Amino acid sequence: MKILVIGAAGMVGRKLVTALLSAGTLGGRAISAITLADVVAPAAPGGAIPCPLVAADLSVEGVAAALVADRPDLIFHLAAIVSGEAEADFEKGYRINLDGTRQLLEAVRLAGQRAPYCPRLVFTSSIAVFGEPLPALIGDHHEHTPLTSYGTQKAICELLLADYSRRGFVDGIGIRLPTIAVRPGKPNKAASGFFSGIIREPLVGLEAVLPVADTVRHWFASPRAAAGFLLHAATLDTAKLGHQRNLSMPGLAVTVGEQIAALERVAGPQAVALIRLIPDPVIAGIVAGWPKAFAATRARALGFKGDTSFEEIIQIHIADELGGRIGGQHTSM
Repeated sequence: MKILVIGAAGMVGRKLVTALLSAGTLGGRAISAITLADVVAPAAPGGAIPCPLVAADLSVEGVAAALVADRPDLIFHLAAIVSGEAEADFEKGYRINLDGTRQLLEAVRLAGQRAPYCPRLVFTSSIAVFGEPLPALIGDHHEHTPLTSYGTQKAICELLLADYSRRGFVDGIGIRLPTIAVRPGKPNKAASGFFSGIIREPLVGLEAVLPVADTVRHWFASPRAAAGFLLHAATLDTAKLGHQRNLSMPGLAVTVGEQIAALERVAGPQAVALIRLIPDPVIAGIVAGWPKAFAATRARALGFKGDTSFEEIIQIHIADELGGRIGGQHTSM
């Protein structure tokens, strides 16, 4: 099996590639190669499976065609400009998030005209496709009403994925990821970045800024769960999806206050003391229009599994990113 991962240098991409290399197989098939593509060439992961590294902007004419030239059996499309950056740079957001996806779908369609070709395409969408007015619990058939450019771009891509799948050009499945926390590394330009920052920074003794009230509720999944969603989507029998090719993933509905309480249970009051409330009306306005909880009934019935508590999400971060230690002391989950 040949696999192409677009957006392989990102956090979720790296987690996914690590899981693929560790398993060596997917759906009972041996993985023969994993091409890792991103706008900046991903780091070489090592291991026995060949992993060609490609630096490429998917939105540039001809790039998508080159990426699918060797006809990968499975494509993970994770590349995107995140929410805050897509809102700040309108043209860049549409070029990367929409035009890049359209270029990829067209490249696959045209490859299939030369010889039969219909790869599995797993696309990472977002809960940002939904916006107010919102029910307290969003069901599987709620109308798309995005209130950001990022959400609009993802919603359009969901429609494209469904249509190209209906026409038999790709075997697509779109997974709407919850906000991923705790994200390792440096903060990015996502408006949701503080949800990770108020956990990540205090765990290593650094101050963190909280730009919204602690009553704000949001929908979360860990990086480990996100990689699991992608792997499950890659092997799922898509006949069970019918024409509804996009799914909201399981997650946890948690308030900022509940996040902080979980942090205190795991790392103590000294960690919580490092969180500083500095209101940011721009971020607060963006977050206010986001969904807060999903039923995710279809996804759960199809075997997708999320995290069980926010405390578990924190413990996953400690185990996977901090070597199981907080402030030099070992912790276990």
